[in-house]
Formats: sequence, C-alpha cells, structure tokens
Amino acid sequence: MSTDNPKKSLFAQFALVAKALSHGNRLELLEFLAQGERNVESLARLTDISVANASQHLQRLQRAGLVIARRDGHSVCYRLADEKVVTLLGALRVVTENNVAEVDRIIAGYFTSKDSFEPISHDQLLNRSREGLVTVLDVRPKEEFDAGHLPDAVNIPLKELENRLNELPKDQEIVAYCRGSYCVLAFEAVEKLRNHGFDVRRLEEGLPEWKLAGLPVERERKNI
Repeated sequence: MSTDNPKKSLFAQFALVAKALSHGNRLELLEFLAQGERNVESLARLTDISVANASQHLQRLQRAGLVIARRDGHSVCYRLADEKVVTLLGALRVVTENNVAEVDRIIAGYFTSKDSFEPISHDQLLNRSREGLVTVLDVRPKEEFDAGHLPDAVNIPLKELENRLNELPKDQEIVAYCRGSYCVLAFEAVEKLRNHGFDVRRLEEGLPEWKLAGLPVERERKNI
C-alpha cells in the first residue's frame, strides 16, 4: 500500500479492526474472553460452533490485534489483547442501541420482559456492598468466577440456582450480575428469584466493565 497518504493507511488499519468485529460469533467470543483466558475447545462449546470455525474466528481477531494467543500443550488459549477491547465493545453497543431500531424490539421482546426494573450502577453497588446492605450474586459458571469476581460475591451458577435458593437471604436485597449488560444469565436469575419472593435487582453491567472502571476484583486461590 502506498504511504503517500498516511491518513488512508491509518483508516485501512482501522477498517481491519472493524471488519474483525463484523460477525456475531466473533463478538460473542470476545464477550467470553472478557471473563478470562480460554482455550479454543471451550470457546467453541460456549458459542455452539465447531472448533474449526471458532479457531478461524479467533485467528481473525488475532490478526486485528484484539486477542493474544498462547499454546498450552495441544491446546491454543486466547485472551483479550488489553482492557481497551472492552471499551470498544461498549462503544459499539451504545452506538447500536442509539441508532438501530431493531435493538429496541429485541430488548423489549426478551430482556425487558424478564426485568423491567432499573438496574443498579457499579458505584451504587460498591457503596451498598461495603455497608453490608446487599448480597452480591455471581451467576456465571464457576471457572469464570474463579478467574475474577466482585468482592464478597456468592457464586451460584444459573443452572444450579433453583436447587440452591436456601443459600440466599430473603431479608436482604440481592444484586445479580454476569458477563455484561445483555448477558442473559443475570436476566434469567432475576426472573427466577423474583418468582420465589426474593428482593433482587440486576447490576447495570458485568465483570469486564467493573474491572475497566478500576474497581476491586477478587480471584479464587488455587491449591498447589
């Protein structure tokens, strides 16, 4: 490519990143990677695509500088290149919400039907949690919880929630969170818990946005 016009050269590189984001599966892969490092096989399982397709999508993201790969034995593991990728995904979400009418229909048809209450912000949650006024509930799978979670959070994965209701207080507000603003796990958890009489609200965003805001994160210690 000619270097006579540096602006065109720069825009071409910007377009490379934009093209890498132009597939739903790749955006979903980035959402999972925002929770922590994963190998190709687990990412394929989570996104319900073949290992070969997942690998191709991840390589596309790597070429665009959005993810970093490392080999672990026979597996290849990926992680986000940096936290700015979360910022990029958040900007994409906001622009789409503001300018694409179909988003409103999807939100009203699924998300609002499960939780029409205003979610709590991370600043509000941090203050209420420090005062001991809420129980913070992480409904992601245990491996994601172990990789990083909100301080003092209780981990009950969504699929186990119905059988572990006795572990949650009915005399205190519960705030549920998961992977991000439109992660279905938190919406479904809120619906289930309200049906059982719990006072529950949803965190406005997920763990990646919490970390991006510079708020404290805890990790489970592994036995050696």
